[in-house]
Amino acid sequence: MSHQQFKDCIDACVACAVACSYCATECLKEDDVKIMARCIQLDLECASICRSAAELMSLGSEYSHHLCRVCADVCNACADECEKHASMGMEHCRECAEACRRCAEACEEMATAV
Repeated sequence: MSHQQFKDCIDACVACAVACSYCATECLKEDDVKIMARCIQLDLECASICRSAAELMSLGSEYSHHLCRVCADVCNACADECEKHASMGMEHCRECAEACRRCAEACEEMATAV
C-alpha cells in the first residue's frame, strides 16, 4: 500500500501529536499541576501513538489499520479529558481536544477503509 492513500490521516496524526505535546507543556505551567496530571499523561500517550501511527502509515505498513484503531481510542480519551479543562478556560486544552477529535475521526476512517 502506498503511503499516499494515508496522507490525510498522517497529517491529522502529526497535527495531533504537536497539539498534544504543546498541551502537555502548557499544562505543566498551570498553577495546580496536580489536577492536570491525567491530562498531561494522556497528552504524552496520545502524542506518542499519533507519531507511531503516522510512521507506520508512511511505511505503507499492513498493520497501520490496527494501530489506527488504538490511536482513535487514545485520541478520544485525550479529547474527553482536555474538554474538561477547556470548559474552565484553558485554551491549550481546547485546541488539543479539537486536534484529537479530528485525528480520531481520520484514524477511524482509515482503519475501516482497509
